[in-house]
Amino acid sequence: MSANKSRLVFFVVACIIACASNSTRIWAADSKALSAEILDIANAWAHIKFEEGDTALQQKQIAALADRASLLAQKFPGRAEPIIWKGVLLSEGASMASEDHSMLTARSLAYQARDVLLEAEKIDPTALEAGASASLGVLYYRVPSFPIAFGDTELARKYLEEAVRNSPNGMDANYFYGDFLYDQRDYAGAERVWKHALTIPVNKDRPVWDKARRQVIQEKLAKLAAKGN
Repeated sequence: MSANKSRLVFFVVACIIACASNSTRIWAADSKALSAEILDIANAWAHIKFEEGDTALQQKQIAALADRASLLAQKFPGRAEPIIWKGVLLSEGASMASEDHSMLTARSLAYQARDVLLEAEKIDPTALEAGASASLGVLYYRVPSFPIAFGDTELARKYLEEAVRNSPNGMDANYFYGDFLYDQRDYAGAERVWKHALTIPVNKDRPVWDKARRQVIQEKLAKLAAKGN
C-alpha cells in the first residue's frame, strides 16, 4: 500500500472513531437529560396521587402531566420511558374519571393508555422496571371486560408475570402482581409477592411513591393475616 493510501485509510478510520465517540457522548448526555425529566415527572405524579387532596385539581394536573410526557416522547423519539409515563398518566386519568362517574371519559382514556403502553412495550419491555408490562397488566384486570371495555384476566396475568420476570425487584411489578393474585383469591401467592416487595431496597429518588407503596403493601398483608392466610 502506498504512503498516500495509508494516510487516507488512517484518516478515514480516525474520522469514524471520532464520530462514534462524539455520538456516544451525545447519547449519554441525552440519556442523562431524559432520566432527569422522567424522575421529575415520576415525583410530580406521586405528589398528585398521594398528597394532593383536591380531586378536581388532581384530574387537571394529571392531564397536564400526560401532555408533558407526550411532548417528552416527541423530544426523545424511540425511547420507551416517556411513552410509558404517558400511558401511566392516561391510565391514572381513566381511574380518576371512573371514580368521578365520568364513564365515557374513563373508557376513552383507558383505551388510549392501552395503545400507548403497547407501543412502549414493543420498544423496550424492560424499561422503567418493566413499567409498560406492569401497567398493561393493571389495565387488563381493572377495566371492565367486553362489551364495555377490554378487560381480560388472562392477558393481565400474562403481562404482570412478564413484568415480574423482566424486573424481579421492581416495586410496581411486584405490588401490582400481588394485587392481581389477591383479586384472584390466590392469597398465598399475593402474600409471597408482597413480602418480597418489602425486601426491595428503598428508592431514595422517589420517596413519596416508595413510602406509599410500602404502606399499602403492609396494610394488605395485615388484612391477609387477619384472614388467617
